[in-house]
Amino acid sequence: MALCLLALPAMAREQLRIVGSSTVFPFVAAAAEQFSRGGAFRTPIVEVNGTGGGFKLFCEGIGTRYPDIANASRPIKTSEINNCAKHGITDIDAFTLGYDGIVFANIQAGPAFKLKKRSIFLALARVVPKDGVLVPNFYKRWKEVDPALPDVPIEVYGPPPAEGTRDALVELVLDEACKEMPEYAAAYPDKAERAQHCGALREDGGYIDLLGGNLMVQKLINNKNALAIFSYSFLDQNRALVKANPVDGVRPTFANIVSQRYGVARSLFFYIKRAHLALVPGMSEFARFLLSDAASGEDGFLVLKGLIALPERERLAMQKKADSLN
Repeated sequence: MALCLLALPAMAREQLRIVGSSTVFPFVAAAAEQFSRGGAFRTPIVEVNGTGGGFKLFCEGIGTRYPDIANASRPIKTSEINNCAKHGITDIDAFTLGYDGIVFANIQAGPAFKLKKRSIFLALARVVPKDGVLVPNFYKRWKEVDPALPDVPIEVYGPPPAEGTRDALVELVLDEACKEMPEYAAAYPDKAERAQHCGALREDGGYIDLLGGNLMVQKLINNKNALAIFSYSFLDQNRALVKANPVDGVRPTFANIVSQRYGVARSLFFYIKRAHLALVPGMSEFARFLLSDAASGEDGFLVLKGLIALPERERLAMQKKADSLN
């Protein structure tokens, strides 16, 4: 009996703890508030730590001291899976919540940028090709990168390294452009080493780490020539102030992201630690609520907040997977 009494405090926590992506945060936080209104469960705690930071916390261990769910704006990495396994976390369920896109935005009164992945790379990379070799980035103005771009300084506010948006920028833009530059292949024959250098951003003021879309918008208001990199969902909530620029001739619209015509789009995820299903009340119920038609369906309240809903077939598959949680 004494052993049973001692074990009770470690067996349950009163509310879910969710960590991770700032992009996924507003959707999960809104769902958490709605979820608790049913009265059966307390409002889940939702924290912003960045995708990488969230996975680090999520993978630290099993037990009520550790998070139950990780939000992410990219898939979990092999290194993160290995870190989870090192701490005894081997049973993880991944769910796709919806879609989002990364946009390159500036203030409504600012100049129009007709961007290409190549021009973004040349503007932001730490080293760039010149005369057949790689040199430190020497571009100072957008017009130097591409004569069709505005003659204004290169000043881009973007996410710091721990953010999933930064990972998506590297994977969907920088890596793609880098593949077409033979100078990188010649300088770094090893693919893994080449990928590290392709994703390295300049540190001379052309690219400025900044966490949080609201802060970026304030910076854009004070600098009409600057660009900022943030999520389509954030753009959708701030269209009165900022506008998105096309990439490779395609604008970031709802339809173009769902159809994958827009080349800088991504899926949004949440990851559940199965070992915590018996520790914390409401985990399976919250997963099913998040994926319900009322929340993330085509007419769900999360879509009104900017989430791009999964096609029906994908959503039904996620709902079926959530129903299997126990």
